[in-house]
Amino acid sequence: MIGIGEWAALGTALAWTLSSLAWTSAGRQIGALATSFIRLIMAGVYLAIYGRLVRGLWFPSDAESHTWLYLGLSGFFGFFLADLLFFRALVLIGPRLVLLIQSLVPPLTALLSWVYLGDRIDGLNWIGMGLTLAGICWVILGRRAPGATPFGRTELRQGVLLSLTACVAVAIGYVLAKQGIGHYDAVAATFIRVLAALVGFSLLITVTRRWPAMGAAARLPRVMALVAYGSFVGPFLGVALSMVALRHCHAGVAATLIGTSPVLILPFVVVVYRERLSAQAVGGAFLSVLGIALLTY
Repeated sequence: MIGIGEWAALGTALAWTLSSLAWTSAGRQIGALATSFIRLIMAGVYLAIYGRLVRGLWFPSDAESHTWLYLGLSGFFGFFLADLLFFRALVLIGPRLVLLIQSLVPPLTALLSWVYLGDRIDGLNWIGMGLTLAGICWVILGRRAPGATPFGRTELRQGVLLSLTACVAVAIGYVLAKQGIGHYDAVAATFIRVLAALVGFSLLITVTRRWPAMGAAARLPRVMALVAYGSFVGPFLGVALSMVALRHCHAGVAATLIGTSPVLILPFVVVVYRERLSAQAVGGAFLSVLGIALLTY
């Protein structure tokens, strides 16, 4: 029977699928760094308002030092470092290869969770994760990004290394979040992760002297509307659901279900971008659904 953790993980995948459409449009106009930084600021505002209305606290001041430590480290690895590496890899080798390599996050998360937290997954769950990953990879490999630029061996090596490092950062973020959240409020836990990531981005923007570019981006109303929408759906709603998923099910299972975003986005690209799906894409989607069934039932 599907539990709350599995449903929350699938809800996370859907939320991130919707937010990715907004990020794509906004990022093309103001750049990846500005989009990432401003979206986290807006997400922090949403989280603060939620905390005040639901918990009576603007700030997660009731969290223990242990919670702050692990969730802060989780946000630094999972939000700041991973995004930074993935965005650079996208420039070097394009989204198809980066998304394919990103499918390594669930098994890496399961391995780290097993080694670090002592979590275990039975054989059927491993089969389900394998089928889900196979479906995701099949779908991604079957898609060809229009107008993709060629890259040389140097760019390929650098892009693959950055993507692999980002996968490790995401997996570390998941495991640290699972250890730090305990019985703490999932939305407040997300706020702590966002704050940690904002510290990282602020330091980076200061060192690179990009604050004027951040201000220029914030003065574009239409782009800010896109970022506001994406911030609510992704870093606020999606990440909060991911924390619920991590609390109520195994970290590797949660990461696998959350990783179905490349499959869930297919119907949206048909409607929004008028793309035609190949038989390979449809087959991969069905394979992923079969893996999800094994994981949840």
